[in-house]
Amino acid sequence: MLIQLSIRDIVLIDKLDLAPSAGLTVLTGETGAGKSILLDAFALALGGRGDGSLVRQSQTQGQVTAAFELAPDHPALAVAKFHEIDVDGELILRRIQFADGRTRAYVNDQAVSAQTARAIGAALVEIHGQHDDRALVDPAMHRALIDAYGGLEKKVADVRAAHARVRTTQAELAEEEGRIERARKEADFLRHAHEELNKLAPQANEEQELAVRRTGMMQAEKVTTELREAHELLHGNDSPASALSSALRRLERRAPQAPALIEPSLKALDAALNAIEVAAQTVDSALQSCEFDPRDLERSEERLFALRAAARKYATPVDQLAALAERYAADLAALDAGEANLVRLGKALADARKTYEAAAAALSAARRKAAAQLDKAVNAELPPLKLDQARFTTSIESESTGGADGIDRVEFWVQTNPGTRPGPLLKVASGGELARFMLALKVVLADRGSAPTLVFDEIDTGVGGAVADAIGHRLARLASKVQVLAVTHAPQVAARAGGHMRIAKAAADKGKRVATRVDALDDGERREEIARMLAGATITEEARAAARRLIESAK
Repeated sequence: MLIQLSIRDIVLIDKLDLAPSAGLTVLTGETGAGKSILLDAFALALGGRGDGSLVRQSQTQGQVTAAFELAPDHPALAVAKFHEIDVDGELILRRIQFADGRTRAYVNDQAVSAQTARAIGAALVEIHGQHDDRALVDPAMHRALIDAYGGLEKKVADVRAAHARVRTTQAELAEEEGRIERARKEADFLRHAHEELNKLAPQANEEQELAVRRTGMMQAEKVTTELREAHELLHGNDSPASALSSALRRLERRAPQAPALIEPSLKALDAALNAIEVAAQTVDSALQSCEFDPRDLERSEERLFALRAAARKYATPVDQLAALAERYAADLAALDAGEANLVRLGKALADARKTYEAAAAALSAARRKAAAQLDKAVNAELPPLKLDQARFTTSIESESTGGADGIDRVEFWVQTNPGTRPGPLLKVASGGELARFMLALKVVLADRGSAPTLVFDEIDTGVGGAVADAIGHRLARLASKVQVLAVTHAPQVAARAGGHMRIAKAAADKGKRVATRVDALDDGERREEIARMLAGATITEEARAAARRLIESAK
């Protein structure tokens, strides 16, 4: 519910703070006192259209702040969370109106667009009046109201889920049809490319392996001559190993004669012979590694060139040729198996549509049943509101193709007099009739799909006596379920309120200007205000007595 409304520098209001209570609160005052300004300011905070003329003269900006306290599961909190606004059970909507026409909107001190503020505000407050173009007169809301009244949320969810399955299956079928159509157009190319790549049979990392092998063989070809010369030097007739071996043997025979002198030379010669042997083995191993069939080099080069030519032809890296071949194979397989897949998806779509149609038909039947109950309940509220000749009906037209919310177009219709043609609520009902129809609807729908705060703007205009009392009675009934604020000129309505505020103009700045103020009335002030509403400018004792009786009878 609304717990505080603060207005700064809007038209005639310089500073105003209201704290409406739960239940029914009425706002009364003389014509022109500023009641419309108050509602315009409230609507601005809720995301209504801004206007630079709302800013008080000589000020650069005005501001309106509306604070709401809500249950944890209230839909407005879900809307705020959807827009990534931090919430903790309280929503504070603030709107700054600049004199140049610009506006800024905030929710819980987070800057938001006017559209976001409007979406949250719509879940918090409904404003109803004689010329209301929002709330219940919007046909776009009527289907949701019927669903809420009938408790059809589960059936609606089933229809939406079924519709989502239809859309998903349709998309899958369209995608498959497109793929097959593309494959058909490219069938010859696909078959040729698949055959060519299949014959080439590219392998993962094959290009790198071939390049390394080719480079190795080309390098081996260049160093083989030098390695053979080294091999001849180490193994041929001129090898130093023979001369060293001969010298070693001679020194070994002389070693006993002078061991201290010869032993070091023997060790050095032996090490030299071992080094020559190691060098010979190393050269032999290198020569063996260099041995290759020239045809291997030719085959490697041919394979590498073939892979790179295919990569250029198909505009893809060599390493991805294998994956490309697999994709072409899959496309051909899809083409070959396409008809069967299309049949499968077609059947799935038919089944999904059948499920949707069954769910939509069940929802439609439930809506018609709920609509009949709603019509009966609303029509029962009309006679005391001086609409005893009027009839309220819910028009439901089912379409052959539906959407996520089913197959029904729902609109509230009325017939204001016998023999007249019924038609849409907004088009047929006059201003006063429309307001009373709205009241009857809200009384019936109060605990189903209603915003937590309802504002009624002079819906009792043009009526009096028993009709005004009936309006007051229904507003009080409504206020037992939601918070109600009513701008009224009817004492019968004011007498039934739990809270009473008087709107009046007063001199400000030492008489230099006029400002609108709102005062919360105590019991005595309330009786005096209702007496004024009964008697006019001159309040008589009879009017005070009548006011007292009205208040007592309302209790």
